[in-house]
Amino acid sequence: MSPAKQPARLVLATRNIHKVGELRAILGRAGLRVELLGTDAFPDVPDVRETGVTFAENALLKAHAMARACGLPAIADDSGLCVDVLGGAPGIFSARWAGRHGNDRENLELLLAQLEDIEPPHRGAHFLCAAALALPDGTERVVEGRLRGTLRRKPVGGGGFGYDPILEPEGHSRTCAELSAEEKNAISHRGQAFRALVPVVRELLDA
Repeated sequence: MSPAKQPARLVLATRNIHKVGELRAILGRAGLRVELLGTDAFPDVPDVRETGVTFAENALLKAHAMARACGLPAIADDSGLCVDVLGGAPGIFSARWAGRHGNDRENLELLLAQLEDIEPPHRGAHFLCAAALALPDGTERVVEGRLRGTLRRKPVGGGGFGYDPILEPEGHSRTCAELSAEEKNAISHRGQAFRALVPVVRELLDA
């Protein structure tokens, strides 16, 4: 009898344990034999500057950097909010729309002020996530997920983060910040992108 095949090792370029858990669960439900690690397993790997001009470029930058640094296949994602009337902005600048990276309250207040005179029929927007898988040999794949909705005039809900309190997904009467974690994961842009990675992981890692 031949020995059992060992699970493929794969790294997700993030220090967010919840994001690692989300992808691990998706890969597991798909029946893939993969050992998924986060960036914390490689404490000497530095963070990567996101110098790309699209979500896909930034995701690829991070995935390739992680694959080179640890010698394992690596996944990375990049995401943000794209507002129709703003031509897709904040886009890749979503986390620093107000000037300082990661200040959710100021980003939200600035965006709402910019949209103050925009009526509901023109407040369409979507969250977009690009997820990239890169191998140490340079092979790469990118997939995307998006969640369309309408922007509220005021934040509602205490869950989620970023712009979740103002995006009401299509087909829902609550904002993303009012959804439970399970409800949000089922429709989120990141969840869609991670699920779209399943056949890519199966193809490239023979998992």
